[in-house]
Amino acid sequence: MRTMLFNIIIAGGKTGGHLFPGIAIAQALQRINPEVKILFVGTNAPFETQTLEKYGYPHTSILSKPIKEGNIFGKAFSMGLILISLIQSIIILIRFKPDFVLGVGGFSSFAVVLSACILGIPTAIQEQNAIPGMTNRWLSKVVKTLFTSFKETKGFIDNPKVKYVGNPVRKADRIESPETLDLVEFAPDKFTLLVTGGSQGASSINTAFIEALMLMKDTTFFNIIHQTGIRDESEIQKKYKDLKIKATVRAFFHNMPLLLKIADLAITRAGAGIVSELCINGLPAILVPFPHAADDHQTVNAKALENQDAAVMIADTDLSGNRLKDAIENLIHNKVRLVQMAENLNHLARPDADEIIAAYILKTKKIKA
Repeated sequence: MRTMLFNIIIAGGKTGGHLFPGIAIAQALQRINPEVKILFVGTNAPFETQTLEKYGYPHTSILSKPIKEGNIFGKAFSMGLILISLIQSIIILIRFKPDFVLGVGGFSSFAVVLSACILGIPTAIQEQNAIPGMTNRWLSKVVKTLFTSFKETKGFIDNPKVKYVGNPVRKADRIESPETLDLVEFAPDKFTLLVTGGSQGASSINTAFIEALMLMKDTTFFNIIHQTGIRDESEIQKKYKDLKIKATVRAFFHNMPLLLKIADLAITRAGAGIVSELCINGLPAILVPFPHAADDHQTVNAKALENQDAAVMIADTDLSGNRLKDAIENLIHNKVRLVQMAENLNHLARPDADEIIAAYILKTKKIKA
């Protein structure tokens, strides 16, 4: 059996929650069939373009704006933008000649996937959250297959198109290594805290964690790895310096899978991507759901883990330095619970989602002997 050329478009992105599952699927596709040719189509957001450049994937952008509600002029403007993005998408499809188009969410995936359906190109969407976003709710009516991360995804229950596979996560790679990460005075025998607000950062988590450190009597017995987001990086670095606390602080780490393997406890948002990575790595966490997520889906994600005693949830409105300090110390000093939480996370894990989706895509085009 030999491989054959296979062109695939992965549409969507802008945030890590949409982009990283797409990258995980792209990696799986290339492991199965090295001849596959992949093009990402999304926005021109710096995070998206720079991340894909680091992973070595070609990328092109289309006009992508959320639909405006309200008066007739706003709706007319939105319809005009959709028409432009549809024309751009059709041109890309005709030039690239994809054998399959996969949408991973974000408004930029709408026009590309819809155009592929119009042109008769096989399509599917991958939904990361328990409550689908607007784009995937619309596209679910026209695509043939819906890959879901949660068994009971709102609006998709009993839908015959659904394949429940879990959320694809990236494998640890060579983009960053323990050496290139340059972890500050990292000691393998110490307890390691990983603090992250996702690809965009989270000011509430950043602030509360610094306050928690200020309230602790001793911070020398653990390593700290802190992803701040670009907006808070310099300020948080200064606060660590003022407190004379050693920590590895960056706006963004490209190899989060590696950090998840190093860490003993995470303090993080509750997007579907990080939730899946926590499960696969068996990494206990304190989850602080983003309060403005669509349909409050991050709270749903966090409660799903908390109900299984696989994580501790603190609502963003309840987050404070004192509350976070108590939560961290309670877990650090309860090794039995940490072990149990790790086991519970592993039971919830679905580590082969990327392989399942990749295999499905490749089977849509027969490989000749």
